[in-house]
This record gives sequence, structure tokens and C-alpha cells, in this order.
Amino acid sequence: MANSLQEQLLKAGVADKKQAKKAKAAKHQAQSKKGKKGGQAPDVNEAALAAQKAMEEKVERDRLLNQQRKAEAEQRALAAQVRQLIEQNRVERNENGEPYHFQDGKALRSIPVSPAQRDLLARGKLDIVSDGDAYALVPAEVGDKIRDRIPERVMARPKAEDKLDADDPYAGYEVPDDLMW
Repeated sequence: MANSLQEQLLKAGVADKKQAKKAKAAKHQAQSKKGKKGGQAPDVNEAALAAQKAMEEKVERDRLLNQQRKAEAEQRALAAQVRQLIEQNRVERNENGEPYHFQDGKALRSIPVSPAQRDLLARGKLDIVSDGDAYALVPAEVGDKIRDRIPERVMARPKAEDKLDADDPYAGYEVPDDLMW
């Protein structure tokens, strides 16, 4: 039972010794070639896979970098549009006027305005916008356009129709918008 198929064929007389040697040599050559290819093939495959993985990572990094650059360019374009809107629609302030106080984030700021500008601010016809380190007065329509682009550049606009709480005990005592403080 321990005899190989080749030995069994020789004993049965189906094949001779010459054919057996030829088959054995062919088998040996095939195994040696397979061993060489088998030894090199995994290295080539591993190297190709590593190169492909590195290329995919590079493509992903490039894509993320391009997205970041595009977003920065869009922010710069919006800032330029806002700057242009402010410069073209700036309402001249009366530098000798009385201060108008408003809130910028958590800080309380003031700008000098004329009585007519104070009235327009109180009625919501003018907006105060941040212009770099300074503040500018612009018409409310322009303030809306700026708010659409960069909301934090527009200071809060007082509205006469602010929601009133029905349970407010001071609902009957309205504070005038032009109150000087």
C-alpha cells in the first residue's frame, strides 16, 4: 500500500523505467520553477499592494487638502464681498454725536450717531456691522446680505415686533428704543 502510483504502474507493466524517470524529472523541474515563482510572487504582490495602498492614501490626503484650500478660498471670497458691501453702502456717522450703545458678543460697545441715525437704528432701518476693528452703519437691506454671508459681522438689530411674553408683569411698561443711558 505504501507504494506510489509510479511504482504501482511499473509493477503492473503499464509504464517502463524510462518513462518514470522522464515524469520524475518533469515533476522536479515544475516544482523548482513553481518554487522560484512562488517565492517571488508573494513579494511582488505584497509590494504592489503596499504601493497601491500608499497611492490611495496619497490621493485621499490630496483630496482633503484640496477641500480645505477650496473652503479657505470661499471664506476669503465671502470676506471680500462683505468688505465691498460695507464700503459701498456705508452711512456716514456723526463723529460728534451722542454714543449709541450696542452689544458685540459679550462686550458692550458704543458708536457716535446723530439723532436721525439713532431713530433709524431704533426702527430697524440701519444695522451696525463689524468692519475689522471698527464698526459701520449700513442700511438694513445691506445688513441682511451681510448676515447671509457672514452672520457674526452684523450686530443684533432691535425689532419693534419682538415676541412679548403673555405672563410678563412688565408687558404694559414699554421701554423706548431711543432711551439714553
